[in-house]
Amino acid sequence: MSRISPRSIGVGSRLAVAIASLVAAAPAAAEQGVDQRINDAIRPVADAVSGFIFSSVSVSGVAVPFVLLWLLFAAILFTFYFKFINFRAFRHGFQLVRGDYNDPLAAGEVTHFQALATALSGTVGLGNIAGVAVAVSLGGPGATFWMILAGLLGMSSKFVECTLGVKYRNEYTDGTVSGGPMYYLSKGLAESSEKLRTLGRVLAAMFAVFCIGGSFGGGNMFQANQSFKQVVAVTGGDASWLADKGWLFGLVIATLVGLVIIGGIQGIARVTTKVVPFMGVLYVGAGLIVIGIHLPDIPSAFGAILSGAFTGEGIAGGTVGVLIQGFKRAAFSNEAGIGSAAIAHSAVRTNRPVTEGFVALYEPFVDTVVVCTVTALVIVVTGTWDPSVDPSQGVALTSSAFESTISWFPWVLTVAVVLFAYSTMISWSYYGLKAWTYLFGESVVTDAVYKLLFLFFVVVGSSMQLGSVIDFSDAMIFAMAFPNVLGIYFLLPVVRKELDEYWADYKAGRLRKFGKAARRA
Repeated sequence: MSRISPRSIGVGSRLAVAIASLVAAAPAAAEQGVDQRINDAIRPVADAVSGFIFSSVSVSGVAVPFVLLWLLFAAILFTFYFKFINFRAFRHGFQLVRGDYNDPLAAGEVTHFQALATALSGTVGLGNIAGVAVAVSLGGPGATFWMILAGLLGMSSKFVECTLGVKYRNEYTDGTVSGGPMYYLSKGLAESSEKLRTLGRVLAAMFAVFCIGGSFGGGNMFQANQSFKQVVAVTGGDASWLADKGWLFGLVIATLVGLVIIGGIQGIARVTTKVVPFMGVLYVGAGLIVIGIHLPDIPSAFGAILSGAFTGEGIAGGTVGVLIQGFKRAAFSNEAGIGSAAIAHSAVRTNRPVTEGFVALYEPFVDTVVVCTVTALVIVVTGTWDPSVDPSQGVALTSSAFESTISWFPWVLTVAVVLFAYSTMISWSYYGLKAWTYLFGESVVTDAVYKLLFLFFVVVGSSMQLGSVIDFSDAMIFAMAFPNVLGIYFLLPVVRKELDEYWADYKAGRLRKFGKAARRA
């Protein structure tokens, strides 16, 4: 961790004033035919980039995206390299999240819990609702088993990248920090070997570019677009008063997002620590109600999950096909290995980088093992999974599964979708901002330019059908995995050293507890 000279902080009222003038131009962008022209212009580039990023290899006759194999291999390697850290540090991770070791004098901006909530807000979202429905429909109930396994393995990936995020972050004299793959790729590889300095810089720049692209699309426009569609669906569909007013919906969301992101990571953390628990309890609670009502069907559901995982009857590719669907949903949902979460976790108040690695274990656990599994079980026990489902209709399938038991659930789902989308947007605004300032420098101007662009695209995403743009940005998100994981391989000895030193202190009782934990001790 390095401390450098002060930077300009905040954009204050100037950004707030500029928001209105920028987004006011958005309705004009929603004129008939504009979205189609944008699609036509971007489609060739989007197809080329998406085709490369999601290029497939054949495994037992099943096309498997190479990026999925890239992420899965890394997760397995990290799990064994660190001797199943995903299990043996689980208890201590909870102690850190609870605040037992929160040093108020440590460098950083947010607590362990706030960092976790911010990172979770970026992953727990539409993928947990729509993506799981598609995975179960295409891969059968057995996909749930492999999804859980991939989530457990992904915990190890989060541990590594978030430890490195804190280890190589920049700490400024005004108390703010900047961290993430951009910094541990450039600084970490240069520190490891002079021969790797250039490689580190190239990987860091690649990651930053991909992260910015992903923040505008998958982390922004897609979220706004899908939440708007769900709101329209429950308010009358094509007959809804809002049906042709996507720009208005986007303007409201952009204003709400702007009010939060102006405050930086501390403002984001204050919101996510309230929104994430609420939306988690709301969604998981509704899911458990459905599961409880279908309690007699639970044994047969688990039987279908276990048998389907290893037989794959009726599924293209058999067992391999089921495995791929489960692993794909887990990887695409919790973003383990993507590197995005390391940006949020880097802001934590701690002097021991590995502590945030322990905290990060809970992201894939909550996102995939808990939330995704609840969605899958609801779809299985209600018998609503359909192999012929249109992948673009995942939200509708999940809504139908809940509605079969709870007639008014589409309204609950709408609230959940909007909250999920909102929290994802504010988290990804921070990810994109840090990548942006890494490339263009830390200043009031660069800060404001990015935030204004981000808010503008919220409105654009709500009011336009930008299929090609979103395809391109989704590819950018998963492109982040290639420079991130490649650089991590070179830095594994650094993480092991941090882990061994800390674990020895922890086992020997040399770590100081604070607050209630100290009083309990």
